Amino acid sequence: MSSSSRRPRGASPSKSDASSRHDSPARRQSASRGKPATSNAAPVKVMPARKGELHPRNPHRGRYDMSALTRVSPELAAFLITTPGGNASIDFSDPLAVKALNRALLRHHYGVSDWDIPAGYLCPPIPGRADYLHYLADLLVEANGRGQLPPGERVRALDVGVGANVIYPLLANRSFGWQMVGSDISATALESAHRNVMANAVLRGQIELRLQRDRRALFAGLWGQAERFDLVLCNPPFHASEADMAREAQRKWRGLDKSRQQRGNASRKGRTRQERAGDDRSRVDRSRRHSAQSAPALNFAGQAAELWCPGGEEAFVTRMVSESRDVASRCLWFSSLVAHASSLPGIKQALAASGASEVRVIEMSQGQKISRCVVWSFLTPAERRQWGRDHWQNHD
Repeated sequence: MSSSSRRPRGASPSKSDASSRHDSPARRQSASRGKPATSNAAPVKVMPARKGELHPRNPHRGRYDMSALTRVSPELAAFLITTPGGNASIDFSDPLAVKALNRALLRHHYGVSDWDIPAGYLCPPIPGRADYLHYLADLLVEANGRGQLPPGERVRALDVGVGANVIYPLLANRSFGWQMVGSDISATALESAHRNVMANAVLRGQIELRLQRDRRALFAGLWGQAERFDLVLCNPPFHASEADMAREAQRKWRGLDKSRQQRGNASRKGRTRQERAGDDRSRVDRSRRHSAQSAPALNFAGQAAELWCPGGEEAFVTRMVSESRDVASRCLWFSSLVAHASSLPGIKQALAASGASEVRVIEMSQGQKISRCVVWSFLTPAERRQWGRDHWQNHD
């Protein structure tokens, strides 16, 4: 990508940020030794989820308004089904249905009229992706010191592993006006992301895409020497091997097949023999379409680099923690999603050794599912408020 050779937007003309007052001398000395003392490790704050509820700002709270969605995106209508409770929905095991729903949500809520991903790439559930961003936005409210979000055009965020769907930069820019940078090790994924950005006038000039040429690095070679980001976000590959990914995929598909069968049995009650025969033909058609589209895969699509890496998410996030020390004074908050609670102990241990000033685990609720993100900062609360004054308020 040619964008990787440009001077990053928002970079300062000097390297003064690298030795900013936000990085205390004691902390710099500790980091330079590479072995910061763990006795002064920041305690991990756990922020409990709002049970069964998305973030209060999330526009996807409650049921999908399928009538509104089909009005802005008529192709969604071909995928609608009726649940046993009489509500309109889609078959979430059908990747084409999920993609159609995403397109409708993006058009209706975010004004993004043209979005697509190549076959076999991860098709993300938008409500959960938006929730992560809204919780990160709360961190900016704290630093702003005014009880409100800072001006979006003054906020810069980096998405590590942006993927072909470019979903986080897209949602962040359209929700908050943030200026986004997305990085990836796949030139093919970035080409798709670039097409999605350029296909929508509202996104052009708002999202920059960078190719990470060193597959062993996350920030090195990508993060400008004088560049600062208010937020770093990441949805890491969470499986440790392809075999682990396949086992989880089979488990999830078995659950979906059982759910679909139960839904079908409930909907057949009280229907005529002719109507039931029509239902059976429709199910056979959907099954054939699923088989023709792809073999079972977690989230029903996804390239290997999107879904697994050696050591899984624990190893990935631990590496991210280690690299974050090199740019500690040039970022307000680092963060990553963590899919498995079993990954947290190792990640917390890495953070305890990192010299981070504050570490939080933020739980997020999506129906019965609890997910989480871990966030950390090398700046003290006072330094974070000063960051807000320096970068967001002193331009008024």
